[in-house]
Amino acid sequence: MTDKPVLRHPEKARRPDNPSPKKPDWIRVKAPTSAEAAEVRKLMRDKNLHTVCEEAACPNIGECWKHKHATFMILGDTCTRACAFCNVKTGKPGAVDVSEPENLAASVASMGLKHVVITSVDRDDLADGGAFQFVACIERIRATSPDCTIEVLTPDFRDKDGAIAAVARARPDVFNHNLETVPRLYPGIRPGARYFHSLRLLQMVKEIDPTIFTKSGIMVGLGETRAEVLQVMDDMRSAGIDFMTIGQYLQPTLKHVAIDRFVTPDEFDDYRATAKAKGFLMVAATPLTRSSHHADRDFDELRKARAAAQSAAE
Repeated sequence: MTDKPVLRHPEKARRPDNPSPKKPDWIRVKAPTSAEAAEVRKLMRDKNLHTVCEEAACPNIGECWKHKHATFMILGDTCTRACAFCNVKTGKPGAVDVSEPENLAASVASMGLKHVVITSVDRDDLADGGAFQFVACIERIRATSPDCTIEVLTPDFRDKDGAIAAVARARPDVFNHNLETVPRLYPGIRPGARYFHSLRLLQMVKEIDPTIFTKSGIMVGLGETRAEVLQVMDDMRSAGIDFMTIGQYLQPTLKHVAIDRFVTPDEFDDYRATAKAKGFLMVAATPLTRSSHHADRDFDELRKARAAAQSAAE
């Protein structure tokens, strides 16, 4: 008797297919077939680690892994949320791996990373949403790779008192949390989250430690209007967010929410120019922009941009 395959998204299995329009010429990606990519994959398996690059089916995985850049995903590979856009597996997560911080730190050292990005699944089942594991990972990397800068891309820690503050006080160099879409679309796209809670999270990080760079991103092509995107920009700036990313939503499977349209490169250029004019230190806006794409290079640019802004103010 053959075992049935485990469904990655059991909550979506009975939904009708959602066909999307054909991808345009400007969205082209390469599969992760390089020797460097194979080395990264082997290291992840050997250390029992996960990457959002694989789990979320990131279109930039081939490019990033070729350069030995990976976004580590802690707290397992199973999310307690079921967002309509996300390819990460959903269900009941397993126990937290107590060796994960040590394995992660060892991998960072082995890869010789100068900048590391740590994200996680949502863990609504844990008392603090998994904040303790973020803190432990930051502390171990600081101890073993003191020259490596650290970027976290956290869940929203909704209804987890003290979780945001705990991670902020561990002093990552960049604190990223994605708003994902415009407020009007939250009920269908991100039903377990609340727009203004996510916005307040990033504002709180700045209040706790103004030296931490804050970062957030949205997807476009989900049915949002230009006016709504511009309002999100204003909201982000009101919360003191330094770096905004904007990328095209790409449908992981036919059971996920369909693409409303493909936003053109010219429109992304317009979004980038508008966001820069609104005062962000950095803006990344292209069809294939993702939260952690070029994160190491972008961190260097962030520091330069802050220094230039401070110099101009003086």
